[in-house]
Amino acid sequence: METTIKEAVRERYAEAAREVSKQEKASCGCGCGPSAKTGPVTSNLYGEETQGLPETAMLASLGCGNPTLLAQLNPGETVLDLGSGGGIDVLLSARRVGPTGKVYGLDMTDEMLALANENRRKAGVENVEFLRGEIENIPLPDNSVDVIISNCVINLSADKPRVLREAFRVLKPGGCFAVSDVVRRAHIPEAMARSVELWVGCIAGALHVDEYTGLLAEAGFEGIGIEPTRVYRIDDAKAFLVDAGIDPGSIPAEVDGAFMSGFVRARKPVA
Repeated sequence: METTIKEAVRERYAEAAREVSKQEKASCGCGCGPSAKTGPVTSNLYGEETQGLPETAMLASLGCGNPTLLAQLNPGETVLDLGSGGGIDVLLSARRVGPTGKVYGLDMTDEMLALANENRRKAGVENVEFLRGEIENIPLPDNSVDVIISNCVINLSADKPRVLREAFRVLKPGGCFAVSDVVRRAHIPEAMARSVELWVGCIAGALHVDEYTGLLAEAGFEGIGIEPTRVYRIDDAKAFLVDAGIDPGSIPAEVDGAFMSGFVRARKPVA
């Protein structure tokens, strides 16, 4: 199951990168509909802070929030973006940490990495490095980054406990975990949880709020909190399922309000 999900995610995001590279709107991603700009999860995430960035960085933005806006980033810090995609959050973070800081983007999709590096070149940003790898096996040493961000990617992993343990490992003592993610507030039907298509769209893979906070605590984090940024109603759920080829009439009423985008915060203890 883990391999099936990973390959489905890889192919879906590779397809998105290929489309964006052709200057077309992405037709897939984290619950998006016809395009990354109009999908129920991915719409209206960024404002004027994206001015000056390549258009292809915006088109490849398939997240569920804006972690760079919510996370506290300071000049000189080292930041890691898990599942960096086309690089928009990396490029925005690079502005905030300044020339004395460093931002790493980690992605497993070659097509997205190529797109991200081209966006970095277009933006003229020097303090950025994109790494090929999986968020379950972060290719960075222990205690090496100040802040970890991510935008609707952790819920795509079939081994979330390992992702959170890896995040804890590479953070410096006192370092901050500050990610946007889709989380569950209620039970969902088992049929939805089994759907790979919905997992790729960030629905079936979403953890319950209590499970997410519990896994963070097990990994060693403290100061854990999840702040709702958008609750998805039944009409949003219909958009998710229609995009996955599922009959809207089959959508159960309990899906209404069961999912939300949230800003997940935690900190690695100083000692």
